[in-house]
Amino acid sequence: MKNKVWIFIIVSLFIIIGVGVYFSIKNNVHHNDNNYDANRVSTSNTQSDNNSSNSQNTSIGNNENDVKENKNGITQTSNSNITEEPLASFSTKIYSSDKARQNNIQITCNSLNGTTVKNGSTFSFCNTVGKATSSKGYQEADIFNHDGKKQKGLGGGNCQVSSTLYNAVLEVSGLQITERHSHSNKVPYVSKGKDAAVAYGSYDLKFINNLGNDLKIKASTDGKNVIVNLISLKNS
Repeated sequence: MKNKVWIFIIVSLFIIIGVGVYFSIKNNVHHNDNNYDANRVSTSNTQSDNNSSNSQNTSIGNNENDVKENKNGITQTSNSNITEEPLASFSTKIYSSDKARQNNIQITCNSLNGTTVKNGSTFSFCNTVGKATSSKGYQEADIFNHDGKKQKGLGGGNCQVSSTLYNAVLEVSGLQITERHSHSNKVPYVSKGKDAAVAYGSYDLKFINNLGNDLKIKASTDGKNVIVNLISLKNS
């Protein structure tokens, strides 16, 4: 009888210990899952904050004193004493549904949009938009190499924005093109000879503003087209 009691007590202890170990392991696993979810949310929030910061950096200021200027005399500004007079508008159709290309076009339009070229100064597409890097959100999309063959490269799609701008500039007599390059193969969004290839550090699109007034560039995309509007800024 005593042996049976001891056996019962030992078995009960093993059961109690086993249950305790099970719940301890379960709690630890649940805790680790929570940490993973928290890290994932934290990373997502950080990326959102960075994107928001980038968006704010490329937007036009609402203050008369909110001016961003570089050594080439190109500024981003908003002034209530300035009258905007439309000069030219040009759009190109986006034939590719590639998400990476669409992403790159959007980033480049955001960087270009709101740029003001001072009277008498030279505009540089590459200096204004900057180098296409993954840290800016650029992705790899189709580009043409020197042999006219397609390959993947960061910023694929940028040339459609520069080509759209080029054609808008051609419509304004007071803007003088000083640098422009053709692609190594035909592009579908503009007619032959109307494209403007850009590659940071090698190919650029440049023009001089001889309007007698500052020039404002508006650039946007709706996913189907790239639209560029040129505006003359006159003191009211």
